Amino acid sequence: MTSIREGTLDVERVALKEWAVLIDAMGRGELIAMIRKGGIRERRAGFDVRHHRFLLYPTFFHEKLNELDVRFHPTLESVHASTPAQGTIELRYIANVAAVWQVTELERLRAIDAEHGLTWGAVESRFHYRSDPRVHVVAVRLAKLGSVASLPEVRRYTGCVSWVKLDQDLDVSGPTHVISDDIFATRMRALEHALGASA
Repeated sequence: MTSIREGTLDVERVALKEWAVLIDAMGRGELIAMIRKGGIRERRAGFDVRHHRFLLYPTFFHEKLNELDVRFHPTLESVHASTPAQGTIELRYIANVAAVWQVTELERLRAIDAEHGLTWGAVESRFHYRSDPRVHVVAVRLAKLGSVASLPEVRRYTGCVSWVKLDQDLDVSGPTHVISDDIFATRMRALEHALGASA
């Protein structure tokens, strides 16, 4: 894989929270999409893709084994074992948004099971949550940072919220894509075939 923006200083401080086990799978190139509805603190507006680039913030909050696709169950223990000390977060990846779909037809989501890491029951639950039948599907191009960023987890980062603005800029210069251009393009075409044109 090739590094991107090599030799230039680049910083980011916006992060999106996601289950640590799913970030781990995305980092191995096994997933390129997320199904999102929104956190409790986003009740009025719901989830929205506010940023087209962000760090991925690993969390165990609301993580449920019965909502995780069975193929990721074997990795759950190792992901938990590698958790940093309490009060610390470790950021390893930066994501660029490739496409966003607001999906209002539940059955369309069956065709993208391989790309998001949730069980069908979890997809249905998110789709119908708050009696608002829709979800966002966010496809991202993931890149690994040159080094792990270890930060204190301050109180305002915690809880049921999707987006976090970090207290400091992080150097994200020269990350490396986790999958090749050709493979990513093929998988994006499959998502587009299933979900239609993106927003």
